[in-house]
Amino acid sequence: MTQSTADEKAIVQNYFNTTGFDRWRRIYGTDPVSKVQADIRMGHQQTIDTVLAWLKADGSLKGKLICDAGCGVGSLSIPLAALGARVYASDISEKMVAEARDRAAAQLNGHHELILSVSDLEALRGQYHIVICLDVLIHYPDSQMARMLAHLSSLAMERLIVSFAPKTPKYTLLKKIGEFFPGASKTTRAYLHSEELIVGILRDLGWQIERNAMTKTRFYFSRLLEAVRA
Repeated sequence: MTQSTADEKAIVQNYFNTTGFDRWRRIYGTDPVSKVQADIRMGHQQTIDTVLAWLKADGSLKGKLICDAGCGVGSLSIPLAALGARVYASDISEKMVAEARDRAAAQLNGHHELILSVSDLEALRGQYHIVICLDVLIHYPDSQMARMLAHLSSLAMERLIVSFAPKTPKYTLLKKIGEFFPGASKTTRAYLHSEELIVGILRDLGWQIERNAMTKTRFYFSRLLEAVRA
């Protein structure tokens, strides 16, 4: 890891343990928020709902080993555990993981197989039927995509699901003029990625795209890809 990469990771970690935590805990919750935050909440939930619909359409999740890489406050991990999956979820932020534990305790009543851990993506180990990484790749530049996707790929036996902010002329312009990630979220750098780059890396790693979806609201833009072993 280069010094600049380590520094940027430290900035992200600090942000989501301080001001960023308060902001995103509210966005991923149910309390009243600003119109911008409500819009982001809606977009994020649409992404979560799409992933859950894909997985449920393919049959029961009971007993499936799933890694939720960058779990935040457990927006996906908790419903996966409720469906009977064996979930290992991690996040770089201690506060996010603590919040996820509180929400899991309140929503799952102890009847689940959900393990929550503080960890960055690079430190993840193990083998899982499905690896999911939502709204995290935005923190990694193009130069790190091949290495990061290769690492996530090494953990997944059957399926890899990732989301990223797509690099298009429209979204690049919006980002430049400060509308793409409004408010306090500017504390961390946000990277856009071309779909061609992501798909190309996944194919080189032996995956083929099974499903794809695009979530777009006024302030939330996310391309979602589901890859299966070719």
